[in-house]
Amino acid sequence: MTPAPEFQIGDRRVGGDNEVYVIAEAGANHNRDKGVARELIEVAADAGADAVKFQTHIAAAESTLDEPFRVRFTQQDATRFDYWRRMEFTPEEWQGLAAHARERDLIFLSSAFSVAAVDLLRDIGMPAWKIGSGEFASADLWRAMAETGAPILFSTGMSKRSEIADAVAMFRRRGLPFALMQCTSAYPTPLDAVGLNIIDELRREFACPVGLSDHSGSIFPGLAALARGANLLEVHVTFHSRMFGPDVPASVTFDELTLLCQMRDALETMDSHPVDKDAMAEKLLEMRGIFSKSLAPICSLPAGTVLRPEMIVTKKPGGGIPLEAAGQIAGRRLARDVVPERILLWDDLEGSS
Repeated sequence: MTPAPEFQIGDRRVGGDNEVYVIAEAGANHNRDKGVARELIEVAADAGADAVKFQTHIAAAESTLDEPFRVRFTQQDATRFDYWRRMEFTPEEWQGLAAHARERDLIFLSSAFSVAAVDLLRDIGMPAWKIGSGEFASADLWRAMAETGAPILFSTGMSKRSEIADAVAMFRRRGLPFALMQCTSAYPTPLDAVGLNIIDELRREFACPVGLSDHSGSIFPGLAALARGANLLEVHVTFHSRMFGPDVPASVTFDELTLLCQMRDALETMDSHPVDKDAMAEKLLEMRGIFSKSLAPICSLPAGTVLRPEMIVTKKPGGGIPLEAAGQIAGRRLARDVVPERILLWDDLEGSS
């Protein structure tokens, strides 16, 4: 069973000619503060995002004391395991955040990093699952997600091409709607490693919705991905670039998210209204007249003057004798005085009435 290239997340279609689906990745930028988490939802909604996404970590189910820090960013957590444990919300707290997102007309998503996290989020109701780039080999996690039948957003950041192909084959065997997200697992990602070309390559090779999961901390990759025809765009978001947290250097501000959403909407307006050049020219007849030119005398000439080519120039506006008629008026006699401040009209010539 092969699913259609387009699919539904909540009340929105993803893929095809549908508007780009923008995900505001709150990640762990809430630093385990429920008030901050709720405000991240508020501002994502105000910016115009389609979805807000968090990360659901259950330390005992996904990590051990042997896990190293990716970046040593905190003094309050002795180990990475301690950090994950400190960042855990309760199921009730996750339920409250999901409800708050729905109140703001946002799709609530959260990346699961263990089967236990999938079970927790399934009870809340996940309209789609995000497979983070580091979970490229987590078959147990994939199976748990696949059992729900919800669409899969697969981040390809750490995957080889053969592994992407294997994942796509599995999604298609199970009849799962899916999208592939180009991602570079560097935090932040330098611009020369963003890999916009891979968006096009994934679309050609796998004939599915494609997107960019960006960690550059800059709006430029997102803007480029939108202009390049990505179906989805995910960016990490933060209130300020100097805030605390491991994801902050890879995040854009909410002002920048707003700009990205405005770009999405502008592209949708332009792309959904193709212009016919001839029809547009007809609509612009008045403007064409203003911007085109007519023949005019180069200096004041009295009635009776026989016109010669060197006496004539072109000036705005149109509506008088056009340039292509210059050969027809050479040798004609003026019926009245003319001045260089006015265009020539056919009535200015003898025998034109």
